[in-house]
Amino acid sequence: MSTAEANGVTARYRVTETERLLEFEREADGSTAAIAQNRDGYAMLKVRPTADGDELERYYGLDMALDHAAELLGIPVHDVPVPEAAADMGM
Repeated sequence: MSTAEANGVTARYRVTETERLLEFEREADGSTAAIAQNRDGYAMLKVRPTADGDELERYYGLDMALDHAAELLGIPVHDVPVPEAAADMGM
């Protein structure tokens, strides 16, 4: 697991048996968001409210997925930290 923290948000990146997961939690109010991609790293990114939540939308690029995650967290996208290990997510 790889983590990054900034602006009151903690980002955790991990790889499961089937997915690469980038999970966010905002300390101020406990809001969460998650971005998932298949383990091989070539499929579209899925934005969810939580790692196990229902898919809300799919994106090709990490920048658009981060924008949606920031919206779920209620913060500007430039305030969302991304662990270095997750920087290559997206197509």
